[in-house]
Amino acid sequence: MRRREFLRIVCGAAAGWPLAAQAQQAGKPPTIGFLGPLTQSAMSSWTSAFVQRLRELGWIEGRTVAIEYRWAEGNTERFTAITKEFVQLKVDVIVTQGTSIVLAAKQVTSDIPIVFAAAGDPLGNGLVANLARPGGNVTGLSSQSSDSVGKRFELLRQIVPKLRRLAILGNVDSSFAALEMGEVRSAARMLGLEVTTLEIRRGEDIATAFATLKDQPDALYIATDPLTLTHRNRIQTFALVARLPTTAVFREFVESGALMSYGSNLPSQYRRAAQYVDKILRGAKAGDIPVEQPTKFDLVINVTTAKALGFEVPATLLTRADEVIE
Repeated sequence: MRRREFLRIVCGAAAGWPLAAQAQQAGKPPTIGFLGPLTQSAMSSWTSAFVQRLRELGWIEGRTVAIEYRWAEGNTERFTAITKEFVQLKVDVIVTQGTSIVLAAKQVTSDIPIVFAAAGDPLGNGLVANLARPGGNVTGLSSQSSDSVGKRFELLRQIVPKLRRLAILGNVDSSFAALEMGEVRSAARMLGLEVTTLEIRRGEDIATAFATLKDQPDALYIATDPLTLTHRNRIQTFALVARLPTTAVFREFVESGALMSYGSNLPSQYRRAAQYVDKILRGAKAGDIPVEQPTKFDLVINVTTAKALGFEVPATLLTRADEVIE
């Protein structure tokens, strides 16, 4: 083989190597700052999906890429502190989930790219300037959880046909949870439902919120944010004692005893978030990568909870469900 041809092949191959591999040759792989809103155990399936997709794209943790994990454990006050730590560590990209976290991170850094695996209404909440060209240093995937409120009611009423009174529980300090609660109230009133709002700001408020219930609601809607996800077991314990069927966005609530959930598939969202990170580590700007919508929505039903509360799930709904917990 001629020397010139040999050099052309080698140079061409090197150009296709991940930037991490090239950086590793220089002694330091790129670093991802992973800001988990919940605990490590609560997010294990999502994190695994993210790391697996990175591996498929050529980014091997500990070899061609480093990942610094930090867990907020549902404490909103930690969002800013963790982001500041990532800035000090000079990470190459921050990966996280949730509107309130992204807003907090944006206030800390306008330089480090931020990829959100799931966030509700990124445009309406000011995460990005434009879905097609986000601009700035933020991009990611919408969860469209507030957009699917109507569908959630349609599915819930198939199990709770006599739904007349609805309670909504959510963290009023969370911008996205507040938006979702507003969407739920609007949809409920259009259906002629009486609505009671249970406001919480921390885990300790959950017991007090349930204690304020006077007229027995027919069902409970749980607005999504790191606080309710973190304390979902506690919420479900109180709901079952009150004999309240509950509905939420993510399947994790159903695993904790909720009646049903309908929303985007988070492992799938985290796999796609890894593709965003891949593009950024290869030189793309976050502001040039369009925000994507969910491609997979899951309907999950807990038959055990339905039986315990005296409800029968229609066979047609069970057939339609992506997962049935028994």
